[in-house]
Amino acid sequence: MKGARRAGPVCRRSGRRRARRRGLAPLLAILALAGVLLGVAAAPAVAPAQNAQTATVTVTPGGNTLIPTAPSNPNDLSNVDSLTGKPLGHRLTGQQAQAIAARSPKVAEALKQYPKAKPEVFLKGPDDWQISWFTPGTGSDRKEVAQVKVSDATGKIIEAWNGPQVAWTMARGYAGAFGRKVNSPWVWIPLTILFVAPFVSLRRRPQWLHLDLLALAAFGISVAYFNDANIDVSVPIASGLLVYVLLRALAIGYRRRTPLDADGREPTRRLPLWVSPMWLAVALVFLVGFRIGLNVNASNVIDVGYSGVIGADRLVDGKPLYDNFPKDDEHGDTYGPVAYEAYVPFEQAFPWSGRWDDLPAAHAASIVFDLLTMLFLFLAGRRIRGPGLGIVLAYLWAAWPFSLYVLSCNTNDALVSMFAALALYVAASPAARGAVAALAGLTKFGSLALAPLMATHAAPRGRWLKTVLEFVAMFVFVALLVSLPILLRGESLHTVYERTIEFQANRDAPFSVWGLHNLRGVEHVWQIGAALFAVAAAFIPRRRDVVGLAAVATAVVVALQLGLDYWFYLYLVWFFPFLIVALFARYRIAEPA
Repeated sequence: MKGARRAGPVCRRSGRRRARRRGLAPLLAILALAGVLLGVAAAPAVAPAQNAQTATVTVTPGGNTLIPTAPSNPNDLSNVDSLTGKPLGHRLTGQQAQAIAARSPKVAEALKQYPKAKPEVFLKGPDDWQISWFTPGTGSDRKEVAQVKVSDATGKIIEAWNGPQVAWTMARGYAGAFGRKVNSPWVWIPLTILFVAPFVSLRRRPQWLHLDLLALAAFGISVAYFNDANIDVSVPIASGLLVYVLLRALAIGYRRRTPLDADGREPTRRLPLWVSPMWLAVALVFLVGFRIGLNVNASNVIDVGYSGVIGADRLVDGKPLYDNFPKDDEHGDTYGPVAYEAYVPFEQAFPWSGRWDDLPAAHAASIVFDLLTMLFLFLAGRRIRGPGLGIVLAYLWAAWPFSLYVLSCNTNDALVSMFAALALYVAASPAARGAVAALAGLTKFGSLALAPLMATHAAPRGRWLKTVLEFVAMFVFVALLVSLPILLRGESLHTVYERTIEFQANRDAPFSVWGLHNLRGVEHVWQIGAALFAVAAAFIPRRRDVVGLAAVATAVVVALQLGLDYWFYLYLVWFFPFLIVALFARYRIAEPA
């Protein structure tokens, strides 16, 4: 009877809790709808770009050929036959436009370094001129060292570039080039606050976790400089923050364990969370709706997402995948086969038109990859510490501006993060880890660096070989399975290598300290060290729980990213699921009320 009397209040509390949760359902539906509507209202729909058109030549009735008319596409160029004549519809001559461009300080800087460079004049779109200075020679000796855009209507310089920004238009800070509306301070800053604020309380002492959150938020400062075309500042900031993440991951993964961190024991440190996880779940529903609405109405598909759609179309039509991409995405075949196979259902639902238009298949794929990443993070967190941690992890993904940055660019990078979250969810199974590692590695080849670590995770003494063999067997099976479309069509493995790994390895870019300051020797030393660490991580003693796996996986990925010439903010989500598990799974989190 005593037991019955004690059970009564417990049952009543459980009933009240279930009633509260049922009462939340309408509120969550309203919040999701509100988020979608806010995302849709964030920006007007953007009209698709015009198709590229070649310049036309106008012939007068008398048979005299005039200077070519300007191309209608604002991004197209055409040559002029004479610097002294005025093209149709223009008020400047090529000679006048060249004289205006020559006054730019950017040109003067370039000519100090390349005094033999000579100008060439082009019509840029329907209304402007482009004057470019080239070094003499052919092939690799011919290099564009300065570029100036002049308005024909006003006779003023619109843009002037030298250095790496001549070749890399993505470094020029064009508004909305990556993600459009997500770059607005009215979107980015509130998201950053939502990302950090739930874990900061003025009543509690600062912790390392707060510095970790601020470091992750501080990547936004680098983006602000990048959007301002100031890569001399944006690159060092991003590199410095990556070094911080690397050091923190190493400290967590290889820190000497205490009883508080031992496997199978509940951590005694409580997460500094001043709101209930249930309120984070409510905010999560709103954020999901907002992200989807913003994607549908105020995002763009960059070349990475375009590549996925093209590749899916090639696979379904039975055409070769590699070395068979259209000219407007010539190097879109630089990924593994999974990066294209994952787009097949979406391309079938929303068939490719053959042009780089709005690409609804890429939008749909990005939204699904994003939602699945949140789902696997929740499941992984629930398996590690319970539903409280699952909600926190999913919320962190939804609130971090860079996951929305990826979603708004509609790239395949969320596919990598999805596999990272899935790997954490199935971490207890060597075979499942092998399958996920193969899928991730044949999406982006850099993910293959995690295979040694994943193969040896939690291998018990005396059964180490059995664990590794289970991993390897499933890894090989899945790798062969997803490669069948390539192998059965007889595509050359040499061509695949040239179009993927070799192309990526030889791509010089100014988005790392190595490329920006031409530190090739130091870069190669770092790359060798990162590769050796990726292998050694499988054998160096570390925390044997999922926290240790996540921390060292973060370190491996970040170390490899620090060795890249072509590094970009989209790559941050590759390690983010690992990092937040390493940071937050060390704490005790209250169950959702």
